[in-house]
Amino acid sequence: MTGDTRNTLEKGTEMLLTTTPSIEGKSAREYLGIVTGEAIIGANILKDIMAAVRDVVGGRARAYEDAVRTARQDALREMAQHAESLDANAVVGVDLDYEVLGRAGSMLMVNASGTAVKLG
Repeated sequence: MTGDTRNTLEKGTEMLLTTTPSIEGKSAREYLGIVTGEAIIGANILKDIMAAVRDVVGGRARAYEDAVRTARQDALREMAQHAESLDANAVVGVDLDYEVLGRAGSMLMVNASGTAVKLG
């Protein structure tokens, strides 16, 4: 498994995102720099999520998982849009970080980063 994913952006174009430093069978023609995207789940959302913990099925908090998944997708989409603004067609070396922020850990931040490239 390579960690490849494709994000479809607003203009209908696709951006290849991968956790690997290169893409098999393709070469980076140009490195355009580091791109990032962030998403934060705020305190009200976390309170709602905790209230929805009663939806736990099989030991999993589905509402919380859905909120984290949405934040991750938003961070990846923002990073892909940043890469598109640099005229990239792929982002390599994608890394995801999760941080708890705010007083009493009331917010969760998801940060996506990678290197925007033009594939040859």
